Amino acid sequence: MTSSPPFIPQSDPPLPPWETLPTMYDLPSDNPEEPGLPDDFHFLQPLLLYLTFQPTIWNPELVYSAADLNLYYDLQHPLWYKRPDWFGVVGVSKLYKGEDLRLSYVTWQEPANPFVVVELLSPGTEAEDLGMKKNAAHKPPSKWKVYERILRIPYYIVFSRYTDELQAFQLIGGHYEPMNLTEGRLPMPELGLSLGLWQGSFRDIPKLWLRWFTLAGELIPLPTEEAVTAKQEAAAAKQEAAAAKQEAVTAKQEAAQARQKAEQLTERLRQLGVNPDELD
Repeated sequence: MTSSPPFIPQSDPPLPPWETLPTMYDLPSDNPEEPGLPDDFHFLQPLLLYLTFQPTIWNPELVYSAADLNLYYDLQHPLWYKRPDWFGVVGVSKLYKGEDLRLSYVTWQEPANPFVVVELLSPGTEAEDLGMKKNAAHKPPSKWKVYERILRIPYYIVFSRYTDELQAFQLIGGHYEPMNLTEGRLPMPELGLSLGLWQGSFRDIPKLWLRWFTLAGELIPLPTEEAVTAKQEAAAAKQEAAAAKQEAVTAKQEAAQARQKAEQLTERLRQLGVNPDELD
């Protein structure tokens, strides 16, 4: 990261920062210090979060989430960034300015900061992720400090697949405070969602996953699960329709048999010299 952003001369009166500072088109979108994804879990777990992040009280068009995307956060140091394993934002469109796929998330060019960030602990990242790492004054601050002090992200989640430990923090009074699980989940009423651990199979891999739920504790379904449910419901509806049709056929047959029996009884009465029409 030795290159400098393009210089934009200042005007009088000064222009707002989103017009003078670099945009996502000007800033690097790769991560030269940590190229590529570190392992399968760092691909699959954010994917599961991405697919199930469906805030129930927000317009889906104003919900955005991303994984392993550069997050630029400092107006004074526009080249500094963090690269969260996953983060979610509400109040922004899925496309940058409603037009383009994002190359990075540049906070001074966006209407809202991330609302929730998830970091997946790896060997050697705990100090950085949990704010135990001391950074020199001229160096970029830790993720913890960026999320808590600079971007003031309301919810910060840290999960270790090695120990299955879930640590959650909520921004209260400008500082992160540990969150307690409620019925095994972390409620986020501002989203209409809760986040919790789920023992299940994702992409045919059974393990303990971090996954989104409703506030009531119902799983937010994956598209594949919705398709399976829809197929099962269609099959059940088809079976019900077939059963109803069979019942109708049976009822018609029974009515025909009853009518035939009545006709036979009527004919028998006439043979015995009794007029059935005169019977009360």
